[in-house]
Amino acid sequence: MTKKSFIPIPPPAELPDPETIDVAGIVAAYLAGRIDIICVVGPTASGKTRYAVALAREIDALMPDGRRCEILSADSRQVYRDMTIGTGKDLCEYEDIPYHLIDIVEPGVVYNIWEYQRDFAAAYRDVRSRGAVPILCGGSGLYVETATCAYEFGKGAPRAEGLPEKPYYIGTLVSREERRARIDRRLDERLEEGMVDEIRALLERGVSADSLIHYDLEYKFVTQYVLGEISYDYMKERLRIAIHQFAKRQMTWFRGMERSGITIHWTLPD
Repeated sequence: MTKKSFIPIPPPAELPDPETIDVAGIVAAYLAGRIDIICVVGPTASGKTRYAVALAREIDALMPDGRRCEILSADSRQVYRDMTIGTGKDLCEYEDIPYHLIDIVEPGVVYNIWEYQRDFAAAYRDVRSRGAVPILCGGSGLYVETATCAYEFGKGAPRAEGLPEKPYYIGTLVSREERRARIDRRLDERLEEGMVDEIRALLERGVSADSLIHYDLEYKFVTQYVLGEISYDYMKERLRIAIHQFAKRQMTWFRGMERSGITIHWTLPD
């Protein structure tokens, strides 16, 4: 009998060590011109929006001239209107904090990264022109880099102008076990809130199934369920697995940003 050989599976990469964020120091650096945008990044279910809102309130209280923070979204799917439950917009979390780049595109429309960079640059200039403090918040790594690293589109493309040049990155850190538990819990909650009905309504108003499937995750698997291609239980299980995999890819992207020389200050949100 031939002896089988097995390739050992490497252990998961270690999570970064959390820091205590010096908000007063960030305010001082912003007022001195050493920071021109604060970025809150992290994988899904890590508490980014809640943390960004709390950070905005803390910065507001420390600003000496009454200026306030405004949040700019870096989420590739929250740009679409009427895709609220499936994308987890949680708009109630913003309360009275102004936000931008959410609900700016009709569902079914193809929206690309170049358009996001253009729209982000316009929103960023608007926020800064009014003296407000911009906080970028999102988990779409390419969108974050496009907004803050002057991402260039192809060889020979001109470097984008009017984008921030001195970003300060904060990462919301959560253990893998807690992240998995939150993802499972949020999926149950969103299904109970009517995510299937939301996607069924989009199909009934003429948004093509192919467009929704292209948006992946919730929109892919729920659309297949509504069309009768898969069962409810299968849809839920495959979606659960896909979201866990997506969160892992997000974390890999941000760690890759660090390897490229970008400093992300990871913290444990309350």
